[in-house]
Amino acid sequence: MKHLEDYAELLQAFGEGSQAILQSKWQEATRVFSPSGLDQYLDGAMGLRSLGKGDGLVSSYLDAAPHIAREVGEDAVWELVGAVMKMASKTSGAVLEAVVSTSPTAANRLADPELFKSYLGMLDRLLAQVPRALRPMLENIDQLFGYLTLGGLRRWALWGAHAHRTDFEAQIAYFSLKSPEALAMLQQERKGTLFVDIQRRLRMYLRALWGRDFFLRPTSGDFEDREGYRPYIEGIFIHLPDAYDDWEDIDGMTRYRAVAVHAAAHVAYMRKAISAEALTPEQMAVIGLFEDARVEALAMRAFPGIRAIWLPFHTAVAGPVASMGHLFSRLARAIIDPDYVDDNAWVQEGRRVFMEAEARWDDPQLSWDLGVHLADRLRNQRVSYHARTDIPDILYRDDNRYIWEFEEIDWEHETTILPGAQVRKYVNVMEMVNEVDTELAGDDAQEVWVLQSELFPYEDMGLSYNQMEGKEPVSDPFHYPEWDYQIQASRPLWATVLERRPRLGDARVVREVLEKYKPVSSRLRYLIEALQPQGVQRLRKQEDGDEIDVEAAVRALVDIRMGLAPDTRIHMRSLRKVRDLGVLVLMDLSESTNDKVRGSEDSILQLTRDATSLLADAMNRIGDPFAIHGFHSDGRHDVAYYRFKDFDEAYSEEAMGRIAGMTGKFSTRMGAALRHAGHHLRHQRQSRKLLLVITDGEPADIDVRDPQYLRHDARRAVEDLGRDGVITYCLSLDPHADEYVSRIFGARNYQVIDHVERLPERLPILYAGLTR
Repeated sequence: MKHLEDYAELLQAFGEGSQAILQSKWQEATRVFSPSGLDQYLDGAMGLRSLGKGDGLVSSYLDAAPHIAREVGEDAVWELVGAVMKMASKTSGAVLEAVVSTSPTAANRLADPELFKSYLGMLDRLLAQVPRALRPMLENIDQLFGYLTLGGLRRWALWGAHAHRTDFEAQIAYFSLKSPEALAMLQQERKGTLFVDIQRRLRMYLRALWGRDFFLRPTSGDFEDREGYRPYIEGIFIHLPDAYDDWEDIDGMTRYRAVAVHAAAHVAYMRKAISAEALTPEQMAVIGLFEDARVEALAMRAFPGIRAIWLPFHTAVAGPVASMGHLFSRLARAIIDPDYVDDNAWVQEGRRVFMEAEARWDDPQLSWDLGVHLADRLRNQRVSYHARTDIPDILYRDDNRYIWEFEEIDWEHETTILPGAQVRKYVNVMEMVNEVDTELAGDDAQEVWVLQSELFPYEDMGLSYNQMEGKEPVSDPFHYPEWDYQIQASRPLWATVLERRPRLGDARVVREVLEKYKPVSSRLRYLIEALQPQGVQRLRKQEDGDEIDVEAAVRALVDIRMGLAPDTRIHMRSLRKVRDLGVLVLMDLSESTNDKVRGSEDSILQLTRDATSLLADAMNRIGDPFAIHGFHSDGRHDVAYYRFKDFDEAYSEEAMGRIAGMTGKFSTRMGAALRHAGHHLRHQRQSRKLLLVITDGEPADIDVRDPQYLRHDARRAVEDLGRDGVITYCLSLDPHADEYVSRIFGARNYQVIDHVERLPERLPILYAGLTR
């Protein structure tokens, strides 16, 4: 054990007050810190002393650090030092001292190092927004943590920061808990049962059942819908929500008990994990359902009274199958509730095979066998399965990540080709003709041979083999993240964009559009002339500039000779007027664009094509670099992206033909398309970049049921583009779009066209106004 005398030279740098506190805390510090942790403990004190914020800050740190290390670990102490040093340039030593002295309370109430780190980040954010409010809030932190979780405290604090951003007196009153708004928000964010208040009883309860310790940790859900916030098991820790509201007639403590017992049953009765290799999502879902039932059956066999804790949460009832999640909930109830009656044949078979296999309940392989067998019979239900939304509505069950085992790949030494990772080999004609081994290979072929030139049969009729029997070429996949507003995090590599070759149409269709809207083109001519670059302009009467204005210099000299004060603005400056703008028009090509416009024979797609043709003609005359792209989607793995005209391509007959051949189908996964359009815009050298989106509806896709999910993702994509310097503007053809389009693109970056038939004349004029 290290002794304080070993740090005698270091102690001389501290003041008398700090030395006295360190001496009183040293015995406790040696018990909670490791030898290296002790060194960091004193290094942290020296670092805080170097800030020059007074001896009180160092004394508070020396007193608080052992408490924090005991509650959430010694690494959290180093996090505290880093956070205080980051805040030091923004506030006074008194506020920093309050942060440090109240940290043991936060560590005790949060009881988790990650939550403690998030708490320090929240303080830093508040300090940047409302610096005067931090000290009164910390003075009341005991009371706040007595009622609120970390997520609730964050929402309570940020509401006050936004509501009283400029009213300093109201700020102090709110964060001092002296205003009615503060107490009302406190009551609104207050939760029924906090994890920190019942964690000891919960651990003792689990120990009494299984005679062993279980490690419980709280996790913070920073959103309103706590019903969708599921517990999980990771490593040796069971992660539970940091608070539970009462649910119907069930109090929060009973909810915690049901959740903890189910998770502990997984840990107690899982001898080995279940292999997830070669399983479909449907099979994994049903296997997980049977594994939940298996561990619960074993727990109820040992402790029959546990059934009464779980049974009230099974509320599914028989009837038409609304979704796979509803069907799974019915099977779960059928297994645990002997009195439940269900007329669905799949549910009845699931209950029967599970009960008949009671002798194998100790074997996790049973869940795999039953799950694969029942999953194969799901196709008879005629209801599609969506992994993200079809989750059984059973509030106490975890997300089952603990039960799965995935094969790990040694990327450094792996030599085999992974499924789907095909190798393209370019060959000549004779190699292609002589090779027969892969003639009938499918899409899973490990090697794909590519002939660089088209191969024509003897009776070709002008068509190559590729044109007659080949598949539509697609690009290599582009993977993009998606923002999930419920978990407030990005799902990495979630959506896949595939660039497809546009279908070629008749270019005469576009030329006929220009002729049809000739009056609009005439009106645009004057706007275009005003927008065209003016070359070099000379600005006279400048204090300094590129050259002397001779006329102004002569007038100044005359004034001097006459005894008058001369005008010193005798220079000229040459100003080069150029348009440095790149524009990408992104069109929504979903199935809804095929709908007819009310009172017209034209479809929305036809009017969009006409408007784009006029706009392309206008941009071509001005000389702005522009591109015209479109998109539709069929789930997150297939976002089709079409490039009708690129920036480095002339607006030619071929580009017009592609625009004429555009079609509408499938859905609108807008966020992924926006990110891919941004990918193309970032490669442009222009200083100003405009992304003009034309859509007839809100973001939607077949694998997403929550209408808010893709809206929030699209908004996040727009924000990311804005940080990269891309201006995004939306032209919506949905007359009811105001309620969502302003949230996605901003209050000033959209326009709703109620009369779609006016789109061809409005779009070019709108563009002229945006780029003036």
